[in-house]
Parts: sequence; structure tokens; C-alpha cells
Amino acid sequence: MRVASSYRDFKLHFILSKSSCYKTSVQTKKMRVTTAIFWATAAMLVTLEKSASSPDSFVDRSSRNLSSVPADLPPTTEFLDLSCNHIHQLQKGDFKNTTLLRFLNVSWNSLEKIAPETFLDTPLLQNLDLSHNRLKNLSDQLYLLHTGSLLMLNLSSNSFLTMTLGAEFSSLLKLERLTVGASNINMGDFINIAKLKLHTLTISIEDELSYEAGSLEDAHAQRLQIAFNGKQSMDHDLIADAFSLYAEVEMMNIGQTGGYRDLGKVLSEKAEIHTSHLYITNVSINWPDLTLLINVVLHTSITHLSASDVAIYEPPYIDTPVTKTSKMKSFTAHRAEVKFFFFSQEALYNFFINMPVETLAITETSLIHMTCPKSQSPILQLDFSSCAVSDSIFSAVLDQEIVECKNLGNLKKLILADNNFKNLQILSKRLHYMMSLQYLDLSLNSIVYDGLSACQWPPNITHMNLSSNSLTGSVFECLPNATETLDLQNNQISEVPKSILRHEKLSLLNLNSNRLRVLPGCDTFPILNKLLLKSNSIHAPSLNKLENCSKLKTLDVSHNPFTCTCPLKSFISLGTMSEKESHKGIQLLNWPLGYYCIYPEDVRNSPLTQIQIPEISCNAGLLAATILVPAVVLILTVMILCHHLDATWYIGMIWQWTRAKHRARTSQVRPEDLVGVEFHAFVSYSQHDADWVHNSLLPNLEGPAGGLRICHHEKNFVPGKTIVENIISCVEKSRRSVFVLSAHFIKSEWCHYELYFASHQHLSRGSDSIVLVLLEPLPQYLIPSKYYQLKSMMTRHTYLEWPQDRAKHRLFWANLRAALQADLPNTPVTEIHE
Repeated sequence: MRVASSYRDFKLHFILSKSSCYKTSVQTKKMRVTTAIFWATAAMLVTLEKSASSPDSFVDRSSRNLSSVPADLPPTTEFLDLSCNHIHQLQKGDFKNTTLLRFLNVSWNSLEKIAPETFLDTPLLQNLDLSHNRLKNLSDQLYLLHTGSLLMLNLSSNSFLTMTLGAEFSSLLKLERLTVGASNINMGDFINIAKLKLHTLTISIEDELSYEAGSLEDAHAQRLQIAFNGKQSMDHDLIADAFSLYAEVEMMNIGQTGGYRDLGKVLSEKAEIHTSHLYITNVSINWPDLTLLINVVLHTSITHLSASDVAIYEPPYIDTPVTKTSKMKSFTAHRAEVKFFFFSQEALYNFFINMPVETLAITETSLIHMTCPKSQSPILQLDFSSCAVSDSIFSAVLDQEIVECKNLGNLKKLILADNNFKNLQILSKRLHYMMSLQYLDLSLNSIVYDGLSACQWPPNITHMNLSSNSLTGSVFECLPNATETLDLQNNQISEVPKSILRHEKLSLLNLNSNRLRVLPGCDTFPILNKLLLKSNSIHAPSLNKLENCSKLKTLDVSHNPFTCTCPLKSFISLGTMSEKESHKGIQLLNWPLGYYCIYPEDVRNSPLTQIQIPEISCNAGLLAATILVPAVVLILTVMILCHHLDATWYIGMIWQWTRAKHRARTSQVRPEDLVGVEFHAFVSYSQHDADWVHNSLLPNLEGPAGGLRICHHEKNFVPGKTIVENIISCVEKSRRSVFVLSAHFIKSEWCHYELYFASHQHLSRGSDSIVLVLLEPLPQYLIPSKYYQLKSMMTRHTYLEWPQDRAKHRLFWANLRAALQADLPNTPVTEIHE
């Protein structure tokens, strides 16, 4: 939670700030450790809070040279640090504006008096630190009557002569952790908290202590902490009562001369020990005293022994005997340090690895190796995390040959996280004889696998953690066959190969924070149930890859760089379905908050739930049908309309008219070519078509309607000349020749002559000198072979068809006039009315 994280930073700040307070005090360092433990526990409690706090709720006024509680505290204050100031008293109204206050630290001040009504306005106060002040009477702390919500109270390092707790302590019904200290502890001092069920009672011993045996009988707690200052000897009666009354006992700040032999003596003399967990914290001890104490505890009924922040002096040069049998279940050493350079590491390691316990843990210690037990070990669980162990672990060199360990056959759980391991294949050899091993943690190392050498794992490993290493896809060739859960997150895996090894029992595969670009299939994982692929490089997860994952129920592909295009559509559908309670297929973890687009740019950072990808844009068949069907319908409609409205005829005619106009504007006729030309056109037609010529053609070309001069045989043939001479004369005097084609035309010999002479004229005057008018349909097969010139012209020339529809006549005449229009010598230009 954010509250917990923020408060831990807050707590750490004021604990460290005490290093600048009272530097001349001899007890400062040891007492600071006690304070740190108190507030570390407070931080753990905060993590259980349900509500979130704003940044304004944390107020730090420590080391400000204050003499009183500031009056300007914000009303949102929940966590207040007033430590390392010069506040002498707390009064009524000091906290009237901070009704939400839950954590208050007034340690390391000069407090002498606290008014009874001080905390009337803070009903939510849970944690109160009044340590390292000048309060004098534990039986006169009336302000506690208004702190009924307190969970933690620290009154250590004050000026209390006796431990007699006043009646007001009985009102602290919610109190879980109490830290007190006095010079004298007597029978009845704790009678007022006899009804409280504390989790932790901490007795802080700053000076020489006078303790009356049995005084702790009224103080009921799960754990008793005894905090020394590093110089006192251990009080026999206090230690005896501690082991008789409390399930958990913790001894802190014991110096090198702190009487470990006395502790061992008490333990060895006690006929009945109620304590099951013994903790030794922040201690300095000689190796002989440490091993003696451990051997003594091994002979008692204590089941768990833990030592943390241990400084070891006088380390061994030869092996130290260790008890062979014991009731003790576990031994833990946390942050241990050897203070001498010259000693036998093998002798030190041998003592611990040969302990007759089920669980052995040595963590955050400069442990560079671990030997093999001398005989078959009863150890079931080993934890060497956060040390400096290398690939040589458990092995030995004998006659220049590496001897593997065979005496850890009972080991079931091995934790080797955060060490210096490098080679996965070598590690498999080191563990080869651990036949009972089921759980293996090799995370946070620098392990690689080259894929060349075969691995030799023990046969029963079911849970394997290889996260935060440097492994690639080849690691799947070096896995135990019985693995059920496999953690490979934070490696360098870019693909999951179709391994030659089938992992028949693998049900959970964690590949978060790797380099995968596509979803892996289940070819080699037939019963895979849970697949985690968070924070990879998957752009468009293809569900086709999961078709053979029949057992897959849970999938996490969150926080990948999704490309929101068509290939992602089916995946979005899967996410939408997984939101439904009735969905029984694959469930997407972290949906929808962890799924958003990075491409295209217009939808960057948009949640996938907001992305709409049309089906039509992703289905090629549907897209083609959507485009082609309307297009075909449109084309057919246009064709039908064109056929019905003769649009093609109009278009053709307009095109011919446009071309004729264009030729008239751009053609440059030499003057000498027009010498003797008197007519715009000579009309050749069959006598059978004379009515159409006289009634339609000539009226629309000549006179006001057309403005053209037309030559035809009935009007312009000169009597007395032969027909041939007249034909030749008319053709030569005309700019163009118009042939009215019909079935009668091809049967007329004279028409044939006119066509013949005009074709010769065509060679000298250009391609536009002949204009064909098709009066009626004239198929090519009806034209006799002798009219080859006509066939050729109809093939090469665009001819005008006489339309039967009267509505088209106007355009026909405009087209014909445009084709014949020309400027003739001595002929005024006549405007053509269309």
C-alpha cells in the first residue's frame, strides 16, 4: 500500500535522524536499535490498514529545536514526528487540530510532564513513542486514560525507578505491543495489564537491573523482548522466568561479554521450558560461546533458534563438534559477519551444515561456499539466499577430481536466490543426488545455459524458480521432467522453442518481463493451466497459438505494446468475454486496466476496451463483397440506363462533334489547296434516298439553318457534260465529300464512281475530306467485294449514323455541320446555329 511505503520512509527518516541526537550518550546506539524495532513493527501494522492517506498526512517536525508542540499542524495530519526537540511538557489542546492523528513520535525530547487531557482530541491514536525522555513515574501516566485505541506504546529509556504500571494501563484494551524499562522489577508491577493479551512485551534494560523472580507472571504476551545495552550481565531469574512464561523470547543488544555462558547454563538447568522460539538480535559473540549456546539449545525443547545481526569473533581453525540429535526444527542466521580474516571456512561451514535440524537458513551473509554434510543429513529445507555462493556449492575437490554431495538426500526445498551462480548445467550436477528435492529457487543470479551440455537434475523437482537471470529460450532443454510450476520471469527469452522434451506435468509457466513477441503454443506443455506473459514485446496475440492449449484457464498478457489493428480483434473479444461471470473459457488477468494501445498514434495509451475495429476492415471477403456488390450494381445500373437512354450514342456523337470542332480550329489549310473550291461539301447518294436528302439533309445544311454551300448532281451537274466529268468537277470544287450510305447506295454504279473519285481526292486533301453518313444499318457482309474501298473507309473512318429517334436529330445535324464547316475563298464565314 502507498500508506505503508510512505510511512516506512517517514519512520526510517526519524530513526536515522537520531544518530545526530545526543551523540555523547553511551546508550544511544543500543537504544536506537530498540526504537527501530518498535517503529519497524509500527510500519508493518500500517500495511494492514485499509484506508489510503494523502501526502499531507505525513508531518515531520523532528530536529527543529522546538520547545512545544507547533500550533500550525495541518488538520489532515495522521503521522507526526516531533523527535529530537526540546519539548518539556505536553498540554491539553496541543493536538486539538489533529483529530485524525494515528502515529505520534515524541522520543528524544526532554519530556517531564504530560497533562491527563493531552490526548482528548486524538481518539484514533494507535502508536505512541515517548522513549528517551525524563518521565519519572510509571504509575502516574493518566493521559493513557484517553488513548483507548493504542496498539503500540513505547516508554523505554525514561527515568522510571520501578516497573509498577498504574491502573490507567488497564484501559488499553487494544494494546498489542508495549515497551517499558525501569531499574527495579518486582512482584505485582504488571498486575494492571494482567487481563491484556499482548503480542509483544519489550523490557528495556538500560542500567543494572534488580529483578524479583516471578515478577513477569502477570504480563501475558506471545513474545518477550529483552533489550540490553551491550554491557549488562544476564539476570538469572529474569531469563528463567522468560523461558518459563513466553512462547517466544528475543534477546537484543547483547555484547561480547554479555554472559552467553550464563544463558546456556539457565537453559541447561531448566527442567521445563515453555519457549519454542528463541531469537538473538544484534549481538557480538565469540565462536566458542556461539557453538556452545547452539549445542545447549539443541538439547532443549526449543524448536526454533534465530540469530540476526551477529558479529562472530575468534572463528575456528578446526571442526567444532555439533550435537547429533535434537528436537530443534529450524536454525536461522541473518546478516552474520565474521570479524577475523584468518580461519578455516570449511570448519565454520561444517558446523552449520551438520546441525540436526529440518530447516537451516543463512541469509544476507558473506557466505561463499557450503560444504556437504559428513553423513546423511535430516535437513529438509535449506535457504542460502542473498549470500555470495558460487557454482561450487556442496562440492569438494579430492585428488583433483570434483566430488558431488550425496548426503542431502532428504532435502525437499532449496533456496539459493540472489547469489553468484552462473552455469545452469553445472548446478544440475551439484544437485543431482538430492533425490527428494521438490522446490528449487535459483532466482536473482546470473545464470546462463549454452544449450550444448545435457542437464542432470534430480527426478522429483516440481517447483522451480529461475527468475531474474540471463536465460534464453534454450533453457527449456534443461528443465526437470517433473516440473509443475516454472518461474522464468525477467530473463532474456525471445521465443519458446518446440522443444524435443515434453514437459508433461507443467501447469504454471511464468514468462513475465521477457522478450517474447508471440504467444507460445502448448505443443510441449500439454496440461498447461496458467500462462503469465506480462511485460513482454507482444504486439498482437494470436489466439490460434492457443488452440492446442486445451487445459489453459488463466492468461496474463497485460502491459505489452499492443498494436490495435485487425490481428488484435479476436484477442479483444477474448478480454470482453472474460469479464462475464458466466465465461468458462480462458480468463485474462489484469483485464482491462493492464491492456492499452501503443499504435496507431491516434489511439496511443487508450484501453483496449475503448478500441472499435470494424469487422468489415478485417474480413477480406466481406470487404470485397461490400465494395464489389455496390460497384457491380452501379455498373449494371449505369449500363441499363445507358442502353435505355442511348447514352453511348450521345457520348459518341458529342465526341465526334468535339473532335470536328478541334480540327476546324487547329487545321491549317494552305491557300493553294483551296484554289477552285466553291462548296463545303459534295453529296453523293442513291436516287432512292433523294427524298431524305431533299427533305432533311439539304435544309439543315444549306440556307439560314446551316449556312453551308452543298453541291449535288440535281442542282450542280452541268448539262452537256458526261456524268463522269460532272462527278469529277463537283468533287474537285468541294472541300469535302458526303456519302449517304444505304442498301441502295451499294447497288448504284454511279455512287461507286463518285466514291472512287472522292477517295483519290482524299489522298491530296487529308483524312477529313470524306464524311460517311449511315442512313440505315449496313453490315459488312452485305457490301459487295468490289466496294473494298467502302469497306476500308468504314473500318478506318468514324461514320455518322442517322438516328430514328427525333430527339437525337438536333445533335446529329450539329455534328454533321461541325464536320463540314470550313472557310472557303470568297465565302463569308457563316455562324452555324446548332
